[in-house]
Amino acid sequence: MGLSLGIVGLPNVGKSSLFNALSRAKANVSNYPFCTIDPNIGTVEVPDERLLELTKLFSSKKTVPTYIEFYDIAGLVKGAAKGEGLGNKFLSHIREVDAIAHVVRCFQSDEIIHVAGKVDPKSDIETINLELNLADLVQVEKRLDATRPKARSGDKALLKEFEVLQKLKDGLEKGVPVRSIPLTEEEKLAIKGYMLLTSKPVLYVANVDETGSAAEVAIVEEIAKKEGSKVIAISSKLESEIAELSDEDAKAYLTEMGIKESTLNRLIHSGYELLNLITFFTAGEKESHAWTIQKGMTAPEAAGKIHSDMEKGFIAAEVIHYPDMIACASYAKARERGLLHTEGKSYVVQDGDIIVIRFNV
Repeated sequence: MGLSLGIVGLPNVGKSSLFNALSRAKANVSNYPFCTIDPNIGTVEVPDERLLELTKLFSSKKTVPTYIEFYDIAGLVKGAAKGEGLGNKFLSHIREVDAIAHVVRCFQSDEIIHVAGKVDPKSDIETINLELNLADLVQVEKRLDATRPKARSGDKALLKEFEVLQKLKDGLEKGVPVRSIPLTEEEKLAIKGYMLLTSKPVLYVANVDETGSAAEVAIVEEIAKKEGSKVIAISSKLESEIAELSDEDAKAYLTEMGIKESTLNRLIHSGYELLNLITFFTAGEKESHAWTIQKGMTAPEAAGKIHSDMEKGFIAAEVIHYPDMIACASYAKARERGLLHTEGKSYVVQDGDIIVIRFNV
């Protein structure tokens, strides 16, 4: 399982600069609306020091990290849900991602045009959220119209779907995003295929300048708190400049500034937290490999991420927690100390687990 994050926001808020910083790609960052039409897609390694340490420990011939995909989606404007500013095309791109990174401009600049003429984080957020809500409402209403006659026939599945759609319509008409509408697991399953925009979790990215733009960031934080969303402040311009440096020079710069972890790494990790994802490892002389799974998955389900045959023929999993492996330095020593334990089908994998799967072919 990978993670895909769509970078959205109004035009000229710093989306493409952020994308460049994340992927070290060269997306067009020209100073005019709709500079990006088709989404730029960048695949980035998820930084994880644990994987590097395991590679060293086992002298692994190969290191395989897990990845995150960033989609630089063109700027939305008021009326996007009705097709304004190529809106329908841009909104369709958002449907393809797992989560949304909503970039909000929190910096002043006479050189960079703001589509509304002034920097106003609250208004900008409301504009984007309204367009996403309206787009979902149109989709839900269309599906309601198509389902209504069939639901009247007594088909229980369609009747259930119709009831859920009506609940979504009522919420969306009040401006409530789908992710904030109380739904049972059964109801969520009934609408899973719709890929509704406002069902996706949101991470607000407050794009600041070197001075910090504290007042504007505070506005974003207040809005996010009410929604139960996360916020990360970042200077996409500064980060894109750092991304031009070599890994060694970038690390030296961060050390000089007293920064333990780059803002971009925090953004990636925040994306994982947002989607409730964790990482487990397989490690040995041949390779050390990071695997991304949903928190709460069992050992057989995790095995299935490696290969479907492993899940089908699952017998048991030998598990050791990362700190214990580092302390023991080998599977043999961990087994001697009783730290390598055998788990069955009901074991819930923990973040940082190192697992050896036993299975029948």
